Parts: sequence; structure tokens; C-alpha cells
Amino acid sequence: MLFVCIKTEFIKLKKSFVWLACFVIPLLPAIMGTANYLGNLEILEGEWYALWTQHTLFYACFFFAPLISVYCAYLWRLENFGHNRNVLMTAPVPLSCIFLGKLSVTVIVTLITQLWVFVLFIISGKIVGLDWLPPLQIFFWDMRATLGGVVCAAAMLLLSMCIKSFALPIGLSLVLTMIGFLFSNKGWGMFYPFSLIAAGMNANTYDDRLSGNMLPFFMSCILYLTLFCSAAVWLLRTRDVKA
Repeated sequence: MLFVCIKTEFIKLKKSFVWLACFVIPLLPAIMGTANYLGNLEILEGEWYALWTQHTLFYACFFFAPLISVYCAYLWRLENFGHNRNVLMTAPVPLSCIFLGKLSVTVIVTLITQLWVFVLFIISGKIVGLDWLPPLQIFFWDMRATLGGVVCAAAMLLLSMCIKSFALPIGLSLVLTMIGFLFSNKGWGMFYPFSLIAAGMNANTYDDRLSGNMLPFFMSCILYLTLFCSAAVWLLRTRDVKA
């Protein structure tokens, strides 16, 4: 049944603007990060690592979570209008599968986004004249950020389910991410769900901030993911069923 829900959600994305956002929006932090790198060559060291700090400074802190929010808001957009939510609730589908189907599709699109981000990173590196290819460690950081993205996706799907506005959850995700940036600077990143993206991506730093802290990172991701998914299913069972 979950597979059927995933297939149905992908049908929604066919010929949608979500794919345009997936491939166009990451261009902005890539351009901004590359320009910032070229403007600070005299103080940056480490070549590929230095370029990564500049790309993630913009992408992880300002673009990643709002982009995920676009995916989430779009997947709930149809159900948030008219009587479509009632139709959904009367379908012979477990409520958990409804939410997990949307989450699975969001995660897949997010993973595609992350792969595209890394391709843009390589292209940027070649444009500025870096040799060879980036270290595999950076690719690991890029993929590891997807775990934080899964937590963000669950949170934003929950918000988009409760808020009918398309733009409001996206704006909230930007605010929550900026708060997460402050939490990370205080060393409290593991305790705040919207800090997990920057922590996983090792944003704006040369040294792996999760070195020796992978277990707390994974545990925090699992905890928040379970919390948001449970809350979403509970709300579907209580508020929407009664409505």
C-alpha cells in the first residue's frame, strides 16, 4: 500500500514546477558561493574544502530547507483545497501510508537535489581552476546532509498538512533554519532539528564537525523523524477524521 501511495505522489510531480525548482534553485548558492570563493582567495586555503565552505555557507543555511519546503507544500497543495482532504481521508489507505508516501517522495527528490548540488560543486571547482576531483569526504558530507533533510521534510510535511497556505511553510522554514544556524554556532546543533542539515553537510567549516559525534547525530535524526511522523499520523487520525 505504501508503494501505491508513493506512485500516486510521483504522478502529482509529473510536469510540475517542482523539478524546475530542484535544478534551478541550487544554481543560486553555487554561483554565490563560487563568487565568494573567488573574492576571498587570499584568505582561503584547502582549495576544494575552501570552495565547499563557501557553497554550503549559502546553500545549507538559506536554501536547502526552503527548497524542501517547496516540495512538501506542493505535495499537500491538492489536498489543502476544497473537499480533497475528505476524499483522501475516506480512501481505503492506512493514514500512516498517506504521510509516509509523501515523505518518501520528498526524500527521493531531495536526494536527487543533493546529487545535483554536488555536480554543480564539481563544475564550480573546474571553473575556478581546481585540480582533479573533490575528495570523497566532501561527497560523504553532501549525502549525509540528506539525513538532516529527511528530518526537515517530515517537519515541513507536518506544517504543510496543517497550514493551507503554500508560501507560509516555506517562509517558516527559512526562519527556522536561521534559528538553527544560531543553535549550531552555540554548539547546540544536535538538539534542534533544523540544525541537522548544516551539521550533516559540514557547512562553512573545514573540519568535520561530526567527527566522533556520528552516533548522537543519527540518534537525533531518528528521534525527530519519529516525533514528526507520529505527530502527523496522530493529527490525521484525530482532527481530520472528526472533520
